[in-house]
This record gives sequence, structure tokens and C-alpha cells, in this order.
Amino acid sequence: MIRLFFGKSSCLLIAILIWTVFSGESSAQEVSFLKGKNFNNITLEASLKPFKKNDKTYIRNVAREMFVQWHALLRHADTVSVMLWTGDGSEILEYKGTPSQPLEWARYIGNPNTKHAVNSGPKELSIHERAYLYLENPPEFTYGDLKFIVQALKEEGRKVTGKPIRVGETFDPGPEFAKSDFKYKRHPEILGGSAMGHNTMVSCYSVLKADKESYAGFPNGIPEGTPFGTFLGRQSQRLLDDMGFDFLWLSNGFGFGVEGWSSTGAIFDGKGFDQAKLAATKSKISDFWKFFRAECPDVQIQTRGTNLSTGTDLARDGVDLRSIYKDKNILPPPNSPWAALDGDFGLEMVGYMSRMAELPDERYLFRYYTHDPWWINSPWLDRYGREPHDIYLPMSVSRINAKGEVKLPSHLNFLSIDDSYGNMPTQVPDEVTPHILKARYDSPTAPGPLVWVYPFDEYHDWAYKYKDRLPEIYYGDWLIRQAINNGFPLNTIVSTGSFKKVIKNEPDKFRESILVTIVPDADSDLEKSLISFVQNGGKLMVYGPADHAGKAFLDLLNLKNTTPLEGEFNITSIYAGDIMTTPYPAKILHSALFSGGGVATQLSNQKDVSSKVLSRMTQTNQSRDVAWVRQMASWKGGKVVYIRGTNSSKFTGGKLLTPDDPTKLFTGPLLLRYALAEFGIKLGISKESPSVKNPVLTISRSNNAFIFSGYNPNTTIQNKFRFPQGAPLLLGFDTKLNDGHSVYNLPTSWNRESRVFVEQNSGIVSLKELHSGEMGISKRFVVNGLKNATVRIYAEDHIQAKDFHAYLNAGYPWKTGQISFKEGDPALGKYYVVENVTGSLVVSW
Repeated sequence: MIRLFFGKSSCLLIAILIWTVFSGESSAQEVSFLKGKNFNNITLEASLKPFKKNDKTYIRNVAREMFVQWHALLRHADTVSVMLWTGDGSEILEYKGTPSQPLEWARYIGNPNTKHAVNSGPKELSIHERAYLYLENPPEFTYGDLKFIVQALKEEGRKVTGKPIRVGETFDPGPEFAKSDFKYKRHPEILGGSAMGHNTMVSCYSVLKADKESYAGFPNGIPEGTPFGTFLGRQSQRLLDDMGFDFLWLSNGFGFGVEGWSSTGAIFDGKGFDQAKLAATKSKISDFWKFFRAECPDVQIQTRGTNLSTGTDLARDGVDLRSIYKDKNILPPPNSPWAALDGDFGLEMVGYMSRMAELPDERYLFRYYTHDPWWINSPWLDRYGREPHDIYLPMSVSRINAKGEVKLPSHLNFLSIDDSYGNMPTQVPDEVTPHILKARYDSPTAPGPLVWVYPFDEYHDWAYKYKDRLPEIYYGDWLIRQAINNGFPLNTIVSTGSFKKVIKNEPDKFRESILVTIVPDADSDLEKSLISFVQNGGKLMVYGPADHAGKAFLDLLNLKNTTPLEGEFNITSIYAGDIMTTPYPAKILHSALFSGGGVATQLSNQKDVSSKVLSRMTQTNQSRDVAWVRQMASWKGGKVVYIRGTNSSKFTGGKLLTPDDPTKLFTGPLLLRYALAEFGIKLGISKESPSVKNPVLTISRSNNAFIFSGYNPNTTIQNKFRFPQGAPLLLGFDTKLNDGHSVYNLPTSWNRESRVFVEQNSGIVSLKELHSGEMGISKRFVVNGLKNATVRIYAEDHIQAKDFHAYLNAGYPWKTGQISFKEGDPALGKYYVVENVTGSLVVSW
């Protein structure tokens, strides 16, 4: 037996050491081997279902396990948060300020606010028609218990992670998650939207009728005519303060109009736009935020937003994002998890990018759907089939701010860490974490090959300044949604306002990129910036109607507007298009309502040798030029492609616009991908027929590499790639070159680095990574199967020519076979060129 004797000072020292170890803090210099840019915050979203016993020790053990499961990822955050889906938000509305008050919480599977009682009714009823209890005897909680759960999460999380822990509360406007007498019995006057049935969603700008019930913020009841924003704000402040919550999440479009899930709204009914309602609707939404903030001024608000996009929301439901973003203590909406479930990545990406083009500050978040705690699905395990496409595609997105900096998501959320039965299978964090970290390691460090110059300010100005431009505002985002869904690799965004500042301070910032944007207003600063960009060697793709274009921009494009036409057209194109046994139809439907007006564009000077028509639409004896390219000798290599753009989708009564049947009508936004060929980028697809869904593709730039990510909904598809630099080789894959293109059969979800491009007509070529085996060398790659090839290699950003080595048909210890190389054309970036290569080429640095 060993006896230890300590004096008072020794005991104090040991106490400090013990506290240091268990708090995760140390006064010693920290040692870190972490890679990649840290997240400012990672949020674990959870219901109360994992707390299957109302026992303090059990609650603490569950809380600790939440952080332990995700610890490998939480190391990469400065702060960790837990967002509790306590109920449906009615726990805020019903709060009376008493700890002993029973808590109505989300202990259900399905919708508990239907006409069928919980656990009742015939079995054939769906869970949207009747709810079940998630356990036979779920625990009862009070508000006092909720306060303890919040405290336990903060204390146990700090012990596990050593980081500050924040806990947030949620408010949902709909009937999901928990019973709500407040919404559906006492105050149905606050209901408006129809996302889950007629009048099922709380309208943020509703007004309450009188109520004699006592509430924490209204002990004498609710006065007649109280704005819902006032009531929610005051109740939220009381609950958040009393329970120890640090932030509030507004879910499912709340605060962003009344119809968060639909392509229609207060302004657009599927048949037309009611411009007269726009100003009043904006005022109502702004009033909600004003009333709410008057009662709850300092709490950070996090938002889910709608399932759509900035322009679409503004034109259909009066959602003025620019006005909402004046609140500087609000986090913008993340990517919508809903769209990705249906493989509609175009909708997800357009919504995500358009809402980050401008921000309240530099913060924005990425949200990933791991489990659903209410509707018996766990997307990672079932809907996604453990395929990480909804990680790599949205995490390839970046925004360029007004300083020209590439900004990444600062926050990461997981909806949710528990499933519908309150279980937290470790399989999910174990499998998801490596993909999240890999995507973060490969995050963009420079603008991608395509950059969306998003008209954030223009859309918000046009909506009120003009009486005829709501259709154009509505149309633009839908066009890009459909283009992305058909393989258009757009994943970098900059607002028009930021672009003008960046291009002034850094004229070469977008030298390697193709800018994609709308036709600017006449004599605007944007018009001047875009014209200068092209005339000084820039690459530009313009889409949309040109009715409001100025003479200078019309001259740049060689465009004139004639009589607008709509309806069914025959369409022709210079492009062979995708390879199929049955080609795309030669007919296209252009609806003025859904495409920003009729087709009115033609080449102004048909004899201009600098202009080439790419596509034309013909109706009876009239034709319209709908895509062309123009390049003047004086433009220093600059080039502009104009695409009028048909939104090949329409409103048929569902939540979203329905795409035209590709077996019967040509999909207009395909032209955006086809026209990239004018800039030397060819992204071909081989598939059985038009009915086979096209793959989604993103291409980002990370540390001078090209990072390709994709979603192939049908794995029989072949992808074909060719760039101005040659055929890109995907690391670790083999390709059989076809007419100078690399050709790949890719899985449902894929993510690959490419640093090597090959100019070679045919043959089987591969790119593999080798081990270093040599002091001073960090990377080594081998390219096999070369035949008189020109090879272009994009080494890491910091590598100079003195650090780069190339070997022909050589091996370890690399004493022979070294060959010469040269630096490449700066117009295509920073790379090295090795010419006339046959056999195997090894490069290292």
C-alpha cells in the first residue's frame, strides 16, 4: 500500500490539475495535428427522445454520449452547439413562467395534430394522418426538467470537448412534432400557409385575437389585435432566459413569408403576378421582424428559410431578403435538405448560393440531414443509401466577398443526431464524419471555373421600380436550377455589388473563370464592369431577356429585340448534344409567364463575322436567335456567350414547378452546358434515352487543384470531359480517352481531385498517387498510358519551378529519367507542361 501525504498547497495544485484535465483546457502550449479550416461552430440538432428516462444521471449520461459520438468532428470547431427540437415551438407560446408546468414535447412519430387521436385509427392510416407515441410510456417532463437538460448538455459537453457549449431552442410554424392547442384550437386565426394542408402553417405577420389565458409574457392574457411577432418575441425572451437557451431557430420558412415550401405565394398564384400586393407584403414581413425584435432584441436568430431561392421568393411571396438581412444578429438560411432528398440539387444549390450572395455578416452555414426524429427515416442510412453526394456537392460551394476573399461556411449543422425512436446509432457519425472532413479539406481556395454573378440588389430594386419585371425575377433562379440539374457545374457565387468592387481592385481575379450573369440595366455600373471585363480578355455567359438592356451592352452582344413570341417552337443547335439511342426532341415550349417574357432576341448584324449563332427557335415562318457567341479581335481573347434561356418547367399544382417531359420537349437550360464548349469546356454525357436523368456536377478549385464532385442518379451514364488544357484525369481512376476526352463510368456519388490534364486523342490513361520515398518531396503522381502526349500539371499553390520534378519511364530512387518542363500559359492558371510524352510520366514536388 502506498500512502500519499499532501499539504494544503499540494492539494490546491492537484485540484487545479484535475480541473484542467477534465475541462479540456491546459496552460501548456497546445499541440494540434488538425487539418483544414476550423468551423466557427458545429451544431448537433436533437429532440428530447434520447432522454428516455426522466432521471438526472441518465440524462447526463445521454448528454455525454451525444458529444462523445461526434468528438472526432467537434475537434474542428471553435464552439459547439446543441439545438433542441423540444416540441413544435408551442412550448414557447404556452409558457407560463412556472417550472412545474407540464411540457408538451415532441414524443410522437408522425403528425399529432390531425383529426385522429394519437395511437388510434385503422392501421392503413399513414403517419401524416395519425401519430404514434415513440415509446409505449414516454417520460413526462416539466419546464424545470427542460432547464436541467439544457444545463446538463452545457456541462457534459464542456467536459467532453473542452469547448464552449451553446444550446438553442426551435420554433416551427406547422403541425409537425407536438400537439398544439394554441395553434389549432385557441388561435386558428394565425394560420395561413398550406404546406401540410389548408391553413396549417403559422403566418409570421398574423394578428392574435384576445385570449384570457395567462402567459409568461402576458400574465393578464393576450390583448385583441396583438401582432404575432410581439407575442412570440416576448414569450421567446422569457423562455430563453429562464431555461438558459442561447439562440432561437425559426424553422420551415417562418419569418420569410407565409408559404415556405411552394412555388406560389402571396404574389404569384401560378397564373400571374399581383404586383400591387408586393409593397404591402414586404411591409408585413418587415413588421414581424420589427415587432419580434422589440421584445427579443439581443438573442441570436438562426433561420431555416424556404425551400426555394432569393429571386423566386421575392417574386412569388414578397420575401425581401435584403430587408431581413439588415438584422446583423441573424444567421442566413442554409441549404435546404428537402430538395436533396428528391435529387433536386439544382434547387438546393440555387437556394443556397442565392441567399449567401449577400449576407448580414460573413457567417453562413451548411446543414446535413443525417436522421429525421419524427418521420421514420434516417437519410444517411436510407434515402441517401450512405452515399455522400449531399455533402460533396453543397460543400463545393463558396462565395466571393467584396474584398475578393473566398469565404466558406462558418457553421455546420446536423439534422439530427437522433432517429425517430430516440436512438443514436454510432454508425452514422462514424461514417459521415470522414466525408465532412474530406470535403472541408478540399474546400475552395479560389473562384471555380464558373462564377455566378448574382443580381441580389438588382432583383430587389427591380421588384419595386418596375411593374413588369417580377416574371423575370421569378424566372432567373428556375433557369439556373434546371441548368444545374442537367450538368452545368456552377458552385461559386459573388453578388453583383461585390463583383464590381473586386474587379476594380483585382482586375485578374476571375481570369481563369467564366462569369455567368443576367443582362444588366442600361448605363449601370454593372454594365460598365461587364463590358470592361470582356474587352480586357474576360469570359462571360449572359442569360435572360434583354428588354431593358442599354445600347452599349446590346452592341457588345450584337443583339436586337424584336416582337416577342411564345408557345411551341422547333429548336436547332450547332451541337450534337448528349449521346443517346434516341435524341432529345426538336420541339421546345417557351412560356412567357415562366421564362421572363417571350422570345424577342436576334442578332442585330447577321453579317458580323465575330458572331456565331449557336441555337435558333422557329415558329411557323418566324425565327429567333436564342444562343450565340461573339469574340472581337480587339478584346484580348475575351469572349461573350448570350443565351436567351427557356425555363422548361411550369406550374401544375404541386409545390414546385414541374419540368417538361424530356422525351417530348427539349430542355432549354441544356444550352448553358452545351455552350461551355465555346470556352473550351466540353462536358458530354452518354446515356440510353432522354428519360434518364442527367448527372449533377460541381468543379471547384482548391490549392490549385480541380475538385470534381458529382451525383449520378443513373450509374449507366458515361461522363465525358475536356477542357482547354486537355482531358482532366481523375485521381485514382482509369480512362479510355475518346477524341481527346476523358471518359468515366462513375458511381452515384463521387468526389475526385484532378491536377493533371492530357492532350492525347485515344488510349487507356490513368493517374495514380505514389509514395514520396524521398526527403523534401511531399507529393508524387504517375500518369500511365501516354502516347506522344502533352501533359499539364497543376502543382500546389506554393510550388515553384525549382520545386517541381518530372521523370519519364523511371523509378525509385529517381536518379535517372528526369526530363525538362516549362511553365504554362498564365491565361489557364499556374501549371507546368511536359510535351511529347510516351510511356509513364512521374511528377513530384
